[in-house]
Amino acid sequence: MSSVLSTLAATRQPKSLPASLSAVRTSARATPATVSDGVGVPTLHHTVVEFANLDHGATAPALVGVAEAAERILRTYGSVHRGAGYASRLTTGWFEEARSEVAHFVGLGEDSHVVFTRNTTDALALLAHVLPDNAQVFVFESVHHAALLPWPAERTTRLSVPSSPEAAIATVDAALSRFRATSDAPALVVITGACNVTGEIWPIGELAAVARSHGARSVVDAAQLAPHRVIDVAAWGVDYVAFSGHKMYAPYGAGVLAGRADWLDAADPYLPAGGASKRVTTDDVEWSEGPARHEGGTPNAVGAIALAAAAAKLRAHSHAIENHEHRVHGIIRDGLSALPGVKILHVLGSDDEPVDGVGVTTFTVDGYDPTLVAQVLADEHGIAVRDGRFCAHLLCDERLGKGATAVRASIGLATTVEHAHRLVAAVRALVERGPAFDYVHTPGIGWAPVGDERDLSEPRPW
Repeated sequence: MSSVLSTLAATRQPKSLPASLSAVRTSARATPATVSDGVGVPTLHHTVVEFANLDHGATAPALVGVAEAAERILRTYGSVHRGAGYASRLTTGWFEEARSEVAHFVGLGEDSHVVFTRNTTDALALLAHVLPDNAQVFVFESVHHAALLPWPAERTTRLSVPSSPEAAIATVDAALSRFRATSDAPALVVITGACNVTGEIWPIGELAAVARSHGARSVVDAAQLAPHRVIDVAAWGVDYVAFSGHKMYAPYGAGVLAGRADWLDAADPYLPAGGASKRVTTDDVEWSEGPARHEGGTPNAVGAIALAAAAAKLRAHSHAIENHEHRVHGIIRDGLSALPGVKILHVLGSDDEPVDGVGVTTFTVDGYDPTLVAQVLADEHGIAVRDGRFCAHLLCDERLGKGATAVRASIGLATTVEHAHRLVAAVRALVERGPAFDYVHTPGIGWAPVGDERDLSEPRPW
């Protein structure tokens, strides 16, 4: 192993688990630390640099406090609602306390449920499952596929991509007015909390108010919003909210659907199994009530408790998190927008009139394949971004052109001011001088540096 990789291994692969995960480097800022702080990566320049994680929009590293909570759970892990032993009693208690913590995190009111799912996609699929048979769904074509695709096609009205918050509100109002002219059936409006492509925050409260004025319900896909801003179902006036643990620094396989109980209580179980069933006879099944009705099988207690731990941390540090991300995002947005040939993508706003948003900046660089841009940032600068169409193909087609792609930089608690400045400097270098190394494109694989001698593999973690 080269000296560079020896340094890398020492930097990111401790020989044994620290006595406390709190030993992981903490930031000077007043925000929670992540377990990935200080990870080193080798570059083509034969240097090791701190990993610049600008891909929080895809998934996020665990908070140190969340990892500590998960480690504690595992020492006394037991079955949930299925045992009388000490471990089962502890785990069951923590699991239900996690449900209460999440309810507090989202500002949930009475007559509501918190159902633990696998992720946001699963949560929205659960809501689609419990829709009344005659319910009509209204959803913008700009949303993530998880919020676009689960609804019954014959009862779904797709709304065109709006150009402003006001246009979005007017579009929903007009669509519901037309619907109510001929039908009094239940209706659901799907609202994006923060766009996963641009980070722009949608007018949640206003859209929910329009829905209510027409007797419709609303659900917020908060996958991109929950890690960055306060979630308040009651203040927004929405009926349901869905989000994922892995995007809010709890990558342990749990998500949430939280909201009104009646549709959930009236529907058949999402996953018929033990836990969802209260009594089974030879000719009948009595299903459980409450969240358990849709949590069939042994639940992911570790994931749910880790998610609750993250929720508590995020809520306690919400102001510090927002201030930190506002600063870091501003460096990226202002720096990239000043570069010639770099275009930043918007949906509801523009360069001159931006809309409030979370720390997502999606951009293109004239003359460069976005996939190559992402590879150059990774291999030459140790920066992780995402390129592609971001599971929002209709939006990208409308804003970028049919089949076109872009680069997305999305920040979070593992992103520092230095990372932001490094990204801007790296894109500036690309614009002014091009890549520092030669790259080759292989169909079906993508771009790769020519003659790359780095060993980027690691031993299996098991």
